Amino acid sequence: MKVVILGCSKIGALLANWLVSQKHEVSVIDVDVGSFRRLDKETHVRQVVGMGIDYDILKKAGIEKAEAFVAVTNSDNTNLTAAQIAQSKFNIPRVIARVRDPKRAKAFEEIGLNIMCPTIWAAEELKTFLLKKESR
Repeated sequence: MKVVILGCSKIGALLANWLVSQKHEVSVIDVDVGSFRRLDKETHVRQVVGMGIDYDILKKAGIEKAEAFVAVTNSDNTNLTAAQIAQSKFNIPRVIARVRDPKRAKAFEEIGLNIMCPTIWAAEELKTFLLKKESR
């Protein structure tokens, strides 16, 4: 599978390294060239420096042939905008964006974007832990 990842954060790099180990073709976009140091040295990933909401940068990363797009920058705005572009302009079948703000996550889910909200996930896990009958 051809995957474009926006953001070479710890999550983006970990995902890219894993996908390559599973024989997938991966491109990673980041505005900071230093972020690519998080990738394993032996991992073959197309590294593209630039803004992931720029059509030319997305094309340089190979989005036109991608089967999946993952937006995991540190900016909710960038992730949401890039995911919308990937989904609506490039018709990528699998698109997901990380969004930290729960209110925005729910709003964008309602318009059809796949959202991963670590804030909501963490709160749910904490509630489950606290409400267990046998907690330590």
